[in-house]
Amino acid sequence: MGTSARFIVVGGGLVAASVAYHLARRGASVIIVEGGQPGAATNAGAGIICPWTAPLDDACYRLCAEGARYYPELLAMLADDGEAGSGYGRVGTLCVAGQDEALEPMAALVRSRRTSAPDIGEVAALAPGEPARMFPPLAPDLAGLWIGGGARVDGRAIRDCLLRAAVAHGARRVPGTATLDRAGDQVTGVTVGAERIGADAVVVAAGAWTAGVCAGLGIGLPVGPQRGQIVHTSLPGTDTAAWPVVLSSQDPYLVAFPAGRVVLGATREQAGFDYHTTVGGVGGLLAGAARLAPGLREAELLETRIGFRPVTSDGRPLLGAVAGGLIVATGHGPEGLTAGPWSGLAVAQLALGQPPVTDLAPFDPSRFQA
Repeated sequence: MGTSARFIVVGGGLVAASVAYHLARRGASVIIVEGGQPGAATNAGAGIICPWTAPLDDACYRLCAEGARYYPELLAMLADDGEAGSGYGRVGTLCVAGQDEALEPMAALVRSRRTSAPDIGEVAALAPGEPARMFPPLAPDLAGLWIGGGARVDGRAIRDCLLRAAVAHGARRVPGTATLDRAGDQVTGVTVGAERIGADAVVVAAGAWTAGVCAGLGIGLPVGPQRGQIVHTSLPGTDTAAWPVVLSSQDPYLVAFPAGRVVLGATREQAGFDYHTTVGGVGGLLAGAARLAPGLREAELLETRIGFRPVTSDGRPLLGAVAGGLIVATGHGPEGLTAGPWSGLAVAQLALGQPPVTDLAPFDPSRFQA
């Protein structure tokens, strides 16, 4: 299927935006159908780009490592399209530990991966007190491991950049809930409200709602929501733009953005699509942040965001065809902002009949078929 084909992308998050952008940039006709449900994972994600501490060297790790490596190239393409302001910053990552915790095994693991992932950058052990000099609110007795290639990105901002650039390349955005249309064994488009939109192929990248979109055709997908609550705080008058990402052995993690904003995250809850904050969830994050970073005790509370991460039964994304004319792209769990743009490129290539930039076999949805 070439660029003369007509594609529909269902979804309004980062993965859908990436699929649509990469299709439109190659000259394909693209319509993006955005449901607008509350709790999209992209809207709530903290935006940590540091996949190299993952304990397993499996297909998911490799996908995320490729995704991290892709960001500079993607940002350069967006800049060529007149889009900036993604919130991306290569600020480095601090993995911190108390006196009873050892960081040497993690340091050895990350260093062992630098040959295949040179974008890891510098890896250095930090003596107690050094992390607090880099991220001042941290407890002064914490030791750390510095990973120079770590980065952060604003999920909403990079998603919006991709959508605007897709429209600039001819894509059309349609709000509403999509119902898949099928003739025989072939998906032929979608219906949105009273409008029937035909297509040669449909890509459903609707995050945790993907299974619901496909269920109308009798297609069962083992993907559902994992609720995450994430707290945004502010340190007025503090220059936080260059502060590194902070990871610890226990939540919360800390992610700083410009203008004094510091994000604390995140819960992992099996709560279905229940869209509300809880005392236990927010309270646990705040208590953990106060222990990890006492300097945040006087920070101003700005907001709590809720996101439904799309998680699969085996922890691997679903990237591939599930029926004639129907492809799904979902299931990245907490790694959507890391791997999402790269997965979107690979799925766009698959839809066009081109060899994907990465091996999608481990993520083929057919692995769940009897």
